[in-house]
Amino acid sequence: MTLLMLGLVLFLGVHSTRIVAEGWRTATIARVGEKPWKGIYSLLSIAGFVLLVIGYGAARQSPVVLFAPPVWTRHLAALLTIPAFVLLAAAYVPGNAIKRAIGHPMIAGVKVWALAHLLSNGTLADVLLFGTFLAWAVLGFIAARRRDRAVGTTYPAGPGSRTAITVVVGLVAWAVFAFALHRPLIGVAPFG
Repeated sequence: MTLLMLGLVLFLGVHSTRIVAEGWRTATIARVGEKPWKGIYSLLSIAGFVLLVIGYGAARQSPVVLFAPPVWTRHLAALLTIPAFVLLAAAYVPGNAIKRAIGHPMIAGVKVWALAHLLSNGTLADVLLFGTFLAWAVLGFIAARRRDRAVGTTYPAGPGSRTAITVVVGLVAWAVFAFALHRPLIGVAPFG
C-alpha cells in the first residue's frame, strides 16, 4: 500500500502544480525553460505512474475489503466508461462541440472514470486509487475552468463532423479497451 500511496502523491502531485502553485510553476518555467520543465515533469510523472501501478498490483494481492458493491455496479461502471472515453477523445480531436462545451474534457473524463470504478470496487486500494483520482479531477477541473474565466479562454467548435469523429473514436477506443485490453492489462474482464 505504501508504493501505491507514494505513486499517487508523486503522480498527482506533479499534476497538481497548476491547481495549487500556478505562480511557482510559471516562475520555474521562466527560470529553467520550458523543455527542462517538461522533461522533469515527464520523468516525475512516469516514476509516479510506475510506483502507482506496482503498488496497486501489490495491494490487490492481499485486498482489504471495505464494502461489497452489488453486481449491477459493474454494469454501471462499464456504461459510465463509455462517456469517459468519449471525453478523452474530445481532448484530442480539434474543434469538437464537446470540448467547446466542457473546456477540459480529459479532466472530466477522469472524473467519470474514477467515479465509475469507485462505485464498483470496494477494496481499500480501489477506494484510495479511484477516490484520490476523483478528488484530484474535481479540483483540477475547478482550477482549469477558473483559469479559463480569468483570461477569457473559449474553445471554438468546428463542423459537426469533428464531434461525430470524436464520438466514434471514443466508442472504438472504449470497445477495444473493454473487450480486448482491460483483462490482459488490469486482470479484470469487465463483461464476464
